[in-house]
Amino acid sequence: MEFELKTEYIELIKLLKLLRLVESGGMAKIVVEDGLVSLNGTTEYRKRAKVRKGDQVEFDGQLVVIK
Repeated sequence: MEFELKTEYIELIKLLKLLRLVESGGMAKIVVEDGLVSLNGTTEYRKRAKVRKGDQVEFDGQLVVIK
């Protein structure tokens, strides 16, 4: 899946919610805190990690490429 970023960055939990990979912002925080999300191949625990163009986010078998 691809996501076109129109700003400099998007926070990780906002991206998960926007793409409807989670049901709510609260659920997004939980999956990140539990180490279920990776950013560029590394487990990401920072809920507000800045996701930028060229990054790859993986969660629940879904790979999102940021364009």
